[in-house]
Amino acid sequence: MTLKYAFFPGCTLESAAEELMISTKKVADALGIELIELNGWTCCGASHIQDIDDFLSTSINARNIALAEELGVDKLLTVCNTCTLMLRTAKLKMDKNEVLREKVNVGLDRAGLEYQGSVEVTHLLWALLQDYGLDKLKAKVKVPLTGLKVANFYGCHILMPPKVMGFENHRNPQSMEMVAEALGAECVEFDQRLACCGFHAVFPAQKEVMDMTGINCLSPKDAGADCIVTPCPLCQMQLDAYQPDAQKGFDRDITMPIIHLPQLIGLALGISPEELAINRHVVDAIPALQKKLVTV
Repeated sequence: MTLKYAFFPGCTLESAAEELMISTKKVADALGIELIELNGWTCCGASHIQDIDDFLSTSINARNIALAEELGVDKLLTVCNTCTLMLRTAKLKMDKNEVLREKVNVGLDRAGLEYQGSVEVTHLLWALLQDYGLDKLKAKVKVPLTGLKVANFYGCHILMPPKVMGFENHRNPQSMEMVAEALGAECVEFDQRLACCGFHAVFPAQKEVMDMTGINCLSPKDAGADCIVTPCPLCQMQLDAYQPDAQKGFDRDITMPIIHLPQLIGLALGISPEELAINRHVVDAIPALQKKLVTV
């Protein structure tokens, strides 16, 4: 039976992180997962809109969920930590507050939509463990990632707040390690594993965030990692695209390749780095992969 999800790509996949859209679709096809992109989805608000208008924040994400409900699927899937958080926050509010739900649905009715609460919001990382299964994932591996040492960088929004996210222990998550090990990779322990990437504060606190970026790269480097893997495009962007800027504040070389989770999976499925758009990254990850993985 084919797994089928409504798919919310979010703004980043259509712009700065197009390589994640490419690799997500490639991996979904290889695993036999059907992704149905929402028709007419809108930005989730990127964890900022609620500070200006909380009702609007809830409404736009309730609309996104209602679009998924129209597809007749059980789950709405994202590959962005922040999109997952925003959608799940809206769902929690709508499901617990009948007055709010009625008020939001008045607005949605003008667009011919109604939020019903029938769809669960999930992330690709969670879906791999909860729906697809590690045994099935292992069976799909064509190129075991033996010898590749990965540093799993979770990012804040896939873990917190736990009352909204709640997939696993937010103080000691293991989902990333479970997936990486199923692919044959070796996971390294490093101090910044659960650190913030700083993306959402890069403009008001640029110096502090650049210092964080450098430390987030040096920590896994000192632990012997070949690359950082993250389930969030915003974390990937902060650690990859801003890495050259962060380097200016450090005497030591902080160079560390930053890989999207679907790209790591795709490598193990036998998909080339170019097909996974790894060549689009700011920090060239391909040499590190070629050094460890003979078939890459």
